[in-house]
Amino acid sequence: MIKSMTGYGKGEAADTQGRCVVEVKTVNNRYGEVSVKMPRSFLAYEHEVRKAVGGRVKRGKADLFVQWEAAAAEVVVPPLNHAVAKGYHQAFQDLAHELHVSAEIPLSLILAQRNVLQESASEDQGDLLPLVLQAVGQALDGLDGMRLREGEALQADLKARRTDLAALVAQVRERAPQVVDEYQQKLQQRLEKLLGGTELDPQRLAQEVALLADRCDITEELVRLESHFIQFDETLLLKEPVGRKLDFLMQEINREVNTIGSKANDATITSLVVQMKAELEKMREQVQNIE
Repeated sequence: MIKSMTGYGKGEAADTQGRCVVEVKTVNNRYGEVSVKMPRSFLAYEHEVRKAVGGRVKRGKADLFVQWEAAAAEVVVPPLNHAVAKGYHQAFQDLAHELHVSAEIPLSLILAQRNVLQESASEDQGDLLPLVLQAVGQALDGLDGMRLREGEALQADLKARRTDLAALVAQVRERAPQVVDEYQQKLQQRLEKLLGGTELDPQRLAQEVALLADRCDITEELVRLESHFIQFDETLLLKEPVGRKLDFLMQEINREVNTIGSKANDATITSLVVQMKAELEKMREQVQNIE
């Protein structure tokens, strides 16, 4: 089943330490790109999180956001470095004595100095990694669900348009032999009119018709189109990312249609080619959304 490149998912996991909330969204992108935003204290998990996302999102741009809400009962008091605090106090006293100013040193001034209050190490980052990955997994499951639903709609639309395109190609195939016959009749009528009753050279007329038939022959293009259609249908059924392959097939189909249009010496076929190109453009836009 094909997947859309656009989607959204949300997951969360909680324990006694707090709650982890993860949101992920994906948009179209020619390549695979993952952006992760999380609290600084979680940066050690970034590699594992990226690996989890990369295992599920093969193509497209994925933005993942991690939020951490500590448990309400968890009150963390930063450890006090007494030695550093005493050192600042003594330094301030010495400076006050040297400058002959008051030595009253407020406690807030000492606490504001660097390394007096140390960063909390209460969170065991190793213990929180499974929680983060659990929330990431839930978010990716939700993302996949949305991308699969959109993929089903894309697949149905592409199948319908492929059927319409094949119907137009069938009309071209039916019309092609008539082009040469009509050209021969028109050429013969014009020559008879110009020659005023003079007998035509059948061999010369046959040569002119043969030249046109060779220039207008689209048999190879029609055969290749049929082959591309079969590959297109088979690709839609693959259980793997198929966006790149479908994009390539669309280019090949478009190339054959353009060649038919350049060879056509007939207004009816030209009109059919214009319709085919309009249908191909719609299909190409849809293919751009497929992973």
